[in-house]
Amino acid sequence: MQNCAAQIKPVNKENVTTKFTNPIIWADVPDLSITRNGDDFYLISTTMHLMPGAPIMHSKDLVHWEMVSYVFDTLNDNSKYDLLDGTVYGRGQWASSIRYHKGKYYVLFSPNDEPFKSYIYVTENPEKGNWKLITRTRHFHDASLFFDEDDRVYVYTSNKVFELSSDFKNVIGNQEGTEIFQRDAEETGLLEGNQVIKKDGKYYLMMISWPQKGKRRQLVYRADKITGPYEKKVLIEDNFLNFPYVGQGALIDDKNNNWYSLIFQDRNGVGRVPILLPVKWKNDWPVLGENGKVPLHAEVLLPPFKAKNHLVESDHFSSDQLKIQWQWNHNPVKNAWSLSERKGFMRLKTSRIVDNLYAAPNTLTQRMEGPKSRGVVAIDLKGMKDGDVAGFSAFNGDSGVLSVVKEGKKKYIVFSTNSVSLDNKTKTITEVKKEEKKRILLSADKVFLRIEADFNLGKDLASFSYSTDQKNWTEMAKDYKMIFDYRRFFMGSKFAIFNYATKNLGGYIDVDFFDYKRIDVED
Repeated sequence: MQNCAAQIKPVNKENVTTKFTNPIIWADVPDLSITRNGDDFYLISTTMHLMPGAPIMHSKDLVHWEMVSYVFDTLNDNSKYDLLDGTVYGRGQWASSIRYHKGKYYVLFSPNDEPFKSYIYVTENPEKGNWKLITRTRHFHDASLFFDEDDRVYVYTSNKVFELSSDFKNVIGNQEGTEIFQRDAEETGLLEGNQVIKKDGKYYLMMISWPQKGKRRQLVYRADKITGPYEKKVLIEDNFLNFPYVGQGALIDDKNNNWYSLIFQDRNGVGRVPILLPVKWKNDWPVLGENGKVPLHAEVLLPPFKAKNHLVESDHFSSDQLKIQWQWNHNPVKNAWSLSERKGFMRLKTSRIVDNLYAAPNTLTQRMEGPKSRGVVAIDLKGMKDGDVAGFSAFNGDSGVLSVVKEGKKKYIVFSTNSVSLDNKTKTITEVKKEEKKRILLSADKVFLRIEADFNLGKDLASFSYSTDQKNWTEMAKDYKMIFDYRRFFMGSKFAIFNYATKNLGGYIDVDFFDYKRIDVED
């Protein structure tokens, strides 16, 4: 997960900084929460309906990040996580908080779905995983876990603070929480994205707001006591590089008492991307970036860190386990995929008869990246049955779908656009609008499918093509418009490999490889 624009140089006494270019990660990594133990920083993000979930990333310089674990493999509180009796599109794991305290790492998150509960997990080593669920407690929206110096445990959410028992299971005292400030009249909606720190005896609450007729902005509230009174300051209100406004993030220090902030920015089709800002302190207030503006280039006062992996990676499926970058759309059906039935291939078997991609189990995804990126999958089709639909998609609430469709004994390459409608309460699929744009008869048993994505300002375009020899390519669609829609998926577009049955079970495809390339050139 490396910013290719960052300059990694050999570390010596005269080179103890890491230069970077924003965004440090040009991919969907929203709802940032960060903690530190010595030299090691750990970052958590939101992946909602994707499994495994709550991705944990590690760095030593705040610029170059590697994937190290997920907090959970699956969520199982109701059947909707299995794409049965509804869905959890845009719900599931939201806005987590990660904290290091006395040799252990804690994660709090509250799925925005019934039953409305909060999960608290713990591990002694995020890089080894082994996250254990401590408890399910009451629901807290966009909450921040906080350990005070006297070891008392608190949860901040919007303008309230709750104290938890030492076993994290119960709220102590006021069950409705203690209101610590009143929202200003100019603010609309919720105050979200709570992240809390304590510095020099003062409490700082980071959160976002929308002022009347204004744009989203990053605020901080400050107090000498945990219950207030709190003072408010606007930290940043910046549409960096003409993309939508920057907001929602955290403050973090390094071991040398230098401070930084990680905040995301909406970048439309690719999702919400992390921005890194140096922080100075003035009159006990944090000053982000260049007096509240995002710097394009800056540096961290730490030596460069070489990450062991990237946020998105190619995979030739030669291992006995999936690479950590992959996530399933909802909980997978365990016996419907295999890396061992055919060595060197990912076998995706049909397991449920459905009529659309959004209801199909075992769709495998990775993020797309900007400014441009390209993915190619190679698929052996010999195991397909009549009615099976397999392929490669730019997957979102509106999806561009490049499919192989088996009809009787014939196979066709088909490009279609799919748009899902979901019930607001249950997220049940109410309709999928499909428009077939192009169809070509396919005689080969192996096919290469390619998606090329452009996320430069004003673009968000994907092109789709196929080949039977990986040399000669036939264009199926050009400049498909990708979207970000908070009412449905609430995430950036994903590369998605899928296989589902519309008539009979028993079919399968063998995916030979996923070949990925990020193109670091802006138009």
